[in-house]
Amino acid sequence: MIESERLRLRGWIDTDKAPFLAMCTDPAVMDYLGPPLTAADVEAQTARQNGLLADLGHCFWAVERREDGAFLGFCGLKPGAVGTPIEGRIEIGWRLAQPYWGKGYAREAAEASLAWGWEKLAVPDIWAITVLGNSRSWGLMERLGMTLRPELDFDHPQPGLEDRLKPHITYSIERP
Repeated sequence: MIESERLRLRGWIDTDKAPFLAMCTDPAVMDYLGPPLTAADVEAQTARQNGLLADLGHCFWAVERREDGAFLGFCGLKPGAVGTPIEGRIEIGWRLAQPYWGKGYAREAAEASLAWGWEKLAVPDIWAITVLGNSRSWGLMERLGMTLRPELDFDHPQPGLEDRLKPHITYSIERP
């Protein structure tokens, strides 16, 4: 478990599934991510993240507010997706429910994830990808000190993505 001033990043528990499903069926949240998730998708994703946590010691952790235990979304580190320029590298990623946008939670969780990664993982850099149009996401990448890597722009290979969601950009940050 990772704790920051306001947040706790931890493995996934059963009570995360309902708010995660609600978040992943919100059109605003999913605007740059693809179609809404189903309950089966949520089951698979939470199991996959807990599997990564068990195998690697890290994943896209569930994010909860320390004050009241509210589920906010996820943030963390995992292996980069197959078929992307960050395959085999450590990827940082995040997704928060809309009521928690604009409050600094994503940045706080990402900074805690990066600090954990630099302390625990022997990697020279950490990577992130996002849809070209997702300025909120790449804006956070830049606020974190990440650098755009335009030579690694790519079309995401995930099947069924709308054309507008295929163009992706890549950012990285080197170990401090």
